[in-house]
Amino acid sequence: MKYEIGDKITVLHTNEDGKVIDIINEQMVMIEVKGVRFPAYLDQIDYPYFKMFTEKRKEEKKKIFIDNVKPEKAAVKAKPGDGGVHLSFMPVFDKDIFDDDVVEKFKIHLLNQSNIHYNFKYNLYVGGQSNFELINTILPMQDFYLHDVKFEDLSDNPRFSVEFSLAVPDKKKAPFYEATLKIKGKQLFKRIEEIQLKNEPTFSYLLLDQYPDKVDEEKVDLSRLGNAGFRVYDAGRIKEHLAAPRSVVDLHIEKLTDSWKHLSNFEILSIQLREFEKFYELAVAHHQSSLIIIHGVGAGKLRDEIHDILRTKKEVKSFVNQYTAAYGYGATEIYFDY
Repeated sequence: MKYEIGDKITVLHTNEDGKVIDIINEQMVMIEVKGVRFPAYLDQIDYPYFKMFTEKRKEEKKKIFIDNVKPEKAAVKAKPGDGGVHLSFMPVFDKDIFDDDVVEKFKIHLLNQSNIHYNFKYNLYVGGQSNFELINTILPMQDFYLHDVKFEDLSDNPRFSVEFSLAVPDKKKAPFYEATLKIKGKQLFKRIEEIQLKNEPTFSYLLLDQYPDKVDEEKVDLSRLGNAGFRVYDAGRIKEHLAAPRSVVDLHIEKLTDSWKHLSNFEILSIQLREFEKFYELAVAHHQSSLIIIHGVGAGKLRDEIHDILRTKKEVKSFVNQYTAAYGYGATEIYFDY
């Protein structure tokens, strides 16, 4: 649940401030505005600080003479001995008509405060979709400017993902290390307030403290398994023991089971998702280049669930749900990248 009892909110339609006094269900809360209590859907309210920072009023731009231009505050440089790699956020402020500071955007830096040279793959996901991707390298005790991010983008469930690897490979170290950072609106607003009180230019989050050692895989004595009655296959011939792959999978429930009319919507969805996972894994095992999933149109619940799963799969290069003569809008085509 996005909100908790006691949270301050703003009613989007009337721009009035109030607070949450009860949680009704996952879509609705009970709010109180000026002593009046009434239920509201989550999309009808928002946190007041988003309005505070994003609401800009039109104003006449003041002329700025070149000798009066203030230099941009520099990003915090790495300090010897601090250690680790951090993701740094530098708010860029603008003025509204009342001469109050409002956050316009953030400058994002990667700070390497260690003595290790890293390769990295950076990705920003906004609303579940990849918004920005960068592959590069960062030297020891250096900072690396990544990009600018608009303030409103950070109110839409942002997720920062950085995959690190050693620029100079070490057999004793892990092949890679992946760090993920999710920022909630409350946390972002609190960090902005903190740096304003301390008069600091940036705030940061630790992504990597110490690069991990390689974990040795436990070796299994296959001869003992065979003697115990287990069937042991040669991994090089594993495809011989897999079920046949499919290029098209139809998830309509009547195609999956004969006795489906007594099933609830949840039970039907669970069967369809299990079938999807089964043939997705088979497609990956057989190194298929693509796979078509027929999910139908309907309310879109099955399609949305499948799309959410695909966004987490590393093997997926892309997927598309577009009109085709064969399936209309009722199918998603998946493209793999191994």
